[in-house]
Amino acid sequence: MSALSLRLPESIHRHIKEIATKEGVSINQFISSAVSEKISALMTEDYLMARSQRAVKGDFNKILKKVPGRKPIAGDEL
Repeated sequence: MSALSLRLPESIHRHIKEIATKEGVSINQFISSAVSEKISALMTEDYLMARSQRAVKGDFNKILKKVPGRKPIAGDEL
């Protein structure tokens, strides 16, 4: 594990401290989790973008045509 010195505005530090306390974790655990979530989101975005570049629109349309034409389940109309 490595150490990181980080300067934050007082307001952000206060919010982090409040949320960490509410969640029952240390500030370090909270920040580590938050950074991990951000990394995961960015990596997922990159993965989906790369996958979309390989997509073939015609194949996608063929798959959509196989979807049965029926009314949506109640609550799914929107």
